[in-house]
Amino acid sequence: MKKDEIVKSYIEKIILPSVPYRPLWNRENFIFRKKPKWNYIDNCMIRAVIMLYELTGDDRLFAYVKRFIDYYIDSDGSIPTMNISDYNLDNVNGGKNIIYLFNKIKSEKYLNAMNKIFLQLESQPRLECGNFWHKAIYPHQVWLDGVYMALPFMVEYAEISGKNQLYKDVFRQLENIRTIMREEKSGLYFHGYDERREQFWADSVTGLSAEFWLRSMGWLVSGLADICEKISKKEKLYALCADMLCGLLESLSACVNPDGTMCQLPLNPEISGNYTETSGTLLFAYSAVKSYRLGIVGEEILQSGAKAFNSVTEKYISFNEIPVLKNICLCAGLGGNEKRDGSAEYYLSERVTENDAKGIAPYLMAYAEIKKQSL
Repeated sequence: MKKDEIVKSYIEKIILPSVPYRPLWNRENFIFRKKPKWNYIDNCMIRAVIMLYELTGDDRLFAYVKRFIDYYIDSDGSIPTMNISDYNLDNVNGGKNIIYLFNKIKSEKYLNAMNKIFLQLESQPRLECGNFWHKAIYPHQVWLDGVYMALPFMVEYAEISGKNQLYKDVFRQLENIRTIMREEKSGLYFHGYDERREQFWADSVTGLSAEFWLRSMGWLVSGLADICEKISKKEKLYALCADMLCGLLESLSACVNPDGTMCQLPLNPEISGNYTETSGTLLFAYSAVKSYRLGIVGEEILQSGAKAFNSVTEKYISFNEIPVLKNICLCAGLGGNEKRDGSAEYYLSERVTENDAKGIAPYLMAYAEIKKQSL
């Protein structure tokens, strides 16, 4: 199938038919029988739907975004299924979608909701270096995922609230991540960092986890690209984000397979059990193509991103009444009750699934960027 047909089918057969309390794209809810609640997975998909609406002008997509978000937000702007005391950065991700609706509709409900999400960040526990804890249950830890989940929201909230000091906060957190979590030799970033060196997965000297996980770096480059799109090039923060973004995209492009995709553990594709992982590949594609549009990277990175997207389209999407995107790592993390040790064996043992939003959303996001540039 061609990419246009795939996207149209996702809209008509997966997105629009999905009810907010049980969307067809949230495989974790189905597999683990989770109760519906405000979460980052659904909000990744809603962000992608917003991009498709902006691209196509299809009013059904905007109506769907509003209906979905309104299911989780009460008339006073409260979000009953979001517990601030969890201090979960993943929950902040949906704040961008709320800001989008507020900018379109100017409803006080959305203003109150975005303020509630920012209220969490105001009291979010921090490491001694100033970075947010990833969650209350992961104390003194930075995970790369948190960049995408929280920092673009902070930048958008700064613009709408006038709290320009948030730019300095975001700058400091990103600078710390680059200083602490980037390996100079490869240019890649480790998934996690434990400031206390207490976690069993953390190196006793550096505090870093052991591996470079593709999707975590995909979240990082996507968050950096989204920040660059929202702020002036004159900002000090822009220069930092663009430099980090360019460097990591170049380092990731050096890890691509011959067909342009990347592996779950991209630095060592030869490891037994390693496999092409589509969600991280698509986040790379999205960021690479977008970064070219923003003037941050050159033609070589653009082509690398486009090749990654095209290869996923051709090799990892089948069609059986609906498009089926394959090779999506369902979830991965560090520590917790599952005793996730951050080893190569651990990352390669996590469940691989199909048609989860963590893969579909980046596919739609990359598609929107590619169509903008008529590629």
